[in-house]
Amino acid sequence: MTGLTVERLSGSAIEPFLADLAALRIEVFREFPYLYEGTLDYESRYLRSYASSERSVVVIAREGSNVVGASTAMPATEHDEEVATAFQEGGIDPNDVYYFGESVLRASYRGRGIGHAFFDHRESRARELGFKLASFCAVVRAPDHPSKPADYAPHDAFWNKRGFSKRPDLCAKFAWRDLGDTHETRKPMVFWTKQL
Repeated sequence: MTGLTVERLSGSAIEPFLADLAALRIEVFREFPYLYEGTLDYESRYLRSYASSERSVVVIAREGSNVVGASTAMPATEHDEEVATAFQEGGIDPNDVYYFGESVLRASYRGRGIGHAFFDHRESRARELGFKLASFCAVVRAPDHPSKPADYAPHDAFWNKRGFSKRPDLCAKFAWRDLGDTHETRKPMVFWTKQL
């Protein structure tokens, strides 16, 4: 990772990076499988919740002053209501869960170990705060989705290597507007979990 720095921030220290993080999320989540038609207005509001939480963490990858990747996490009870509800319905106390919001990294920086650094920092933060379970969720798309690239490879093997297990019994639905659509639709998001 020569020339790259990976830094862990929490609370108000996140504030100076909100605009960069919003733009990066929109850029990376346009890719399959999310196909996300994001807006800076929504992103700014969403990311502000991490800056206002004292128990959050945002891990930022930079080359010089250029933000090329970021990863977020916070207690499940401080995230969208759908997250806590999914755990409650699955018989898991959401107070025990540290929720990993997302990892976004520009394509040219992938394969350099940054993804592992993102997980290392978030898992470390979760343990410091006394959480028992780390979790994230991923969108489920049809295997024959028309926008799926021929060379698309899901991240399942990487997540398994990190010690996470797919939990089809834990599912939430989140709404966003897909590229080219005129309105939002709700997508199934399946959770992955790891005991800490």
